[in-house]
Amino acid sequence: MRLLTGTLAVTLLADQASKWAVIERMALPQRLYIEVFPPWLNFTMAWNTGINFGLFGGGPGATRWILIALALAICAWVLAWAWRERSNAMMQLAAGLLVGGALGNVIDRLRYGAVADFINMSCCGIHNPYAFNIADVAIFAGAGLLIVFAGRHKTP
Repeated sequence: MRLLTGTLAVTLLADQASKWAVIERMALPQRLYIEVFPPWLNFTMAWNTGINFGLFGGGPGATRWILIALALAICAWVLAWAWRERSNAMMQLAAGLLVGGALGNVIDRLRYGAVADFINMSCCGIHNPYAFNIADVAIFAGAGLLIVFAGRHKTP
């Protein structure tokens, strides 16, 4: 379980450090846009009150608390599952990524009332209007790995 807790901690720290850097140090909420490696990578400030791509965003204030409770419940379930199944290394890595990312976004909802999204990537003449953060990448990677490696090669 050390791999799970280590991955969770590194993911959470990377997410929160990156958000601190762009929000506090680079003043992205005031600047709204910073070219990093145009046109492929830019920082674009987006406060997401919903889930991915703003789905369920803009609802009543209770939505924020429902999403926090849901994220914490999913984290608890994934951690209990990983512990109960005595998961292999890939499962521990996946669980750590998913839970670390989810907790990073929970911290944003508690601190700011919304998730701070800022990474914007476009390619090949196609402008992507959406932004995301390190936590989002970790959640998707962790969920994908959990799907692929669930039930394989349990460690004793």
